[in-house]
Amino acid sequence: MTPIQALQKYFGYNEFRQSQEAIINTVLNKQDVMVLMPTGGGKSLCYQLPAVLLNGLTIVISPLIALMKDQVDALNISGIPAAYLNSSQSPDEQKDIAIQLQNNQLRLLYVAPERLFSPDNRMMAFLKTLNVVQFAIDEAHCISSWGHDFRPEYLMLAGLKTAFPGVPVIALTATADKLTQKDILEKLNLHEPSVFVSSFNRANITYRVIPRRKGFDQLLDFLEERKEESGIIYCLSRKSTEALAADLKEEGYAVEAYHAGLNNEVKAKNQEAFLRDDVKIIVATIAFGMGINKSNVRYVVHMDLPKNIEGYYQETGRAGRDGLPSDAMLLYSPGDAIKLRGFAMVENNAEQSAIMLKKLDDMVNYCQLHACRRQYLMNYFDEDFPDHCGSCDFCLSEFTKFDGTLIAQKALSAVARLKERFGNTYVIDFLRGSKSEKIWADHKALKTYGAGADISKADWQRYLRELTGLGFLQQADENGYPTLKLTQKSEAILKGEQKVELIAHHTIEEQGHETPTYETELLAALRQRRQEFAISENIPAYIILSDATLLEMATYLPQKLDELRLISGFGDVKLARYGREFLELIVNYSKAKGLESLIKRRSPKRERKPKKTKTSDTNKASLELFQQGLSVHEIAKERGLSPTTIEGHLSSFVQSGELDVSTFVIASKIPAIQNAVESYGAERLAPLKEVLGDTYSYGEIKAVIAWMNFMQNAKT
Repeated sequence: MTPIQALQKYFGYNEFRQSQEAIINTVLNKQDVMVLMPTGGGKSLCYQLPAVLLNGLTIVISPLIALMKDQVDALNISGIPAAYLNSSQSPDEQKDIAIQLQNNQLRLLYVAPERLFSPDNRMMAFLKTLNVVQFAIDEAHCISSWGHDFRPEYLMLAGLKTAFPGVPVIALTATADKLTQKDILEKLNLHEPSVFVSSFNRANITYRVIPRRKGFDQLLDFLEERKEESGIIYCLSRKSTEALAADLKEEGYAVEAYHAGLNNEVKAKNQEAFLRDDVKIIVATIAFGMGINKSNVRYVVHMDLPKNIEGYYQETGRAGRDGLPSDAMLLYSPGDAIKLRGFAMVENNAEQSAIMLKKLDDMVNYCQLHACRRQYLMNYFDEDFPDHCGSCDFCLSEFTKFDGTLIAQKALSAVARLKERFGNTYVIDFLRGSKSEKIWADHKALKTYGAGADISKADWQRYLRELTGLGFLQQADENGYPTLKLTQKSEAILKGEQKVELIAHHTIEEQGHETPTYETELLAALRQRRQEFAISENIPAYIILSDATLLEMATYLPQKLDELRLISGFGDVKLARYGREFLELIVNYSKAKGLESLIKRRSPKRERKPKKTKTSDTNKASLELFQQGLSVHEIAKERGLSPTTIEGHLSSFVQSGELDVSTFVIASKIPAIQNAVESYGAERLAPLKEVLGDTYSYGEIKAVIAWMNFMQNAKT
């Protein structure tokens, strides 16, 4: 059986994602591999599929009991015999698994690292009597002290290559910067490993960072439109986790708390209720989520600042694992950073403390950013990305800017005259000329006192955030208190050598993600049928079939088993086990509504066709200026937008046929761009730019992609 045949038979997909096929072939050739792939990117398949094809046992090392159970359930229901060994099982259960292993009845066994290298060495001795053909080390970043989640027990895994020299090892992680990657390779003692780094971009997630004011009210506004959706809300402390869960219950939400301080029985009960959709929301500390494979989490909210980008990225990545549109919202308050600095300090380890503090600073910079958030995240993981993603709060906003140099000078002067010893609130009160006794008497005699009385408190808060984001101010910790300080860039502003543009106001374009047209009533019936199967088999509903699979069925209305086979997620076992019952529902619904199969409309690459959208007013405004003879850069300056945004606006008119591609790209360049797009796809611009080189701009690449789409639509 070939890898692609196994993919269809067991997992129900016709094609591999990203670099999965190359990784799988490397393992099948008995070579060591390190895989960096984002949460939800399909890491598990990289060792699960070789486990099917290799004639023997694959050992999966994971620190997470929840992940073990989840994945074993999913594998067994897909026809792949798997089991786990951990502390939650009775001696009889563990003995039964040992017998299955001796009889070669299992393809995968999940274990924790501490069980593998127990003091009596019994587990390793037992494994040596079996036909072990692959080791998979999940969450491999846990081995590195440079990483964000160091676990000392992972250091023992270096012994695997000594004990099993001929057995390939595949190390997998979703989050590792270059230092951590190097550390993983060295500490695992891998032999000439192949390294695969997939794109970190989760295109279906919209990222938002919102200044926290009345956090609970802001959260309720966010949840109002998501009452039937599944989500995770992260809090910093155990106490706030329980308090928020209680408050949300009072508002009528199906919600439970989860943190390390709860007893194991309560944690297991709450987690199980969430996995089975009996509870829609889990309010948790970061103790919750690692390894949770629940595919239909639609949103992740952070009520407090995460400690580092890796943790934030991994936590937000628990949304939208099924590929459907999902949201990540972070409520940010500058005071959070001061609180977290204490947590970042590692006792008696100055080097480790410095690493953690640098990671916290990177997280704060992300929150104060006045640029594309997705680009910042991608760059953090050493991946190039354009400066406009179209699905973060910055890129969804239209900004009107003004010359804010005088405002900036007043703010910087105030910080300087206050000798960089005070935080935002004091600086603002000082600028506004507050009569409060909190303002020191000698400060009221300073020239800058009251210099900003004409500006509201809310606007000053916004301007200070912007100036910090632009690098003209910085937040610091002064004996446990947040203070504002000048930077190297401040002097040029104070001397009038540099202008500062600030944002007057902005409007958010809620463009959202495109979703196919589907039969709502049928989707509800399919969900109900899936739930009935889940209850009878005592497993979470998403393991039966994902939300994405149900959505495809409700969209394309397959009428025969051969058509149902074309729906993503229906492998041979699931088709045999569930196919006829789901098909009966679809056929009866279609007859009652007079509908026919739309399976022929389905893209062979499983990509949903986007809806046609009306041209937005902002695109038209750019077009009108372009038609008046202004260049892209002139339009960008006129409208207070980036040139990349303007190029995106104008490309939409190339796609509609209203502008000719030759307006933006000389004819001799078009074939090369077209060839690159056909070879590498149009999903991401950065790889195309890398292939084509510096003589090709992002604007030219966008224009040719738009033209190719126009030509394709003209054919159909």
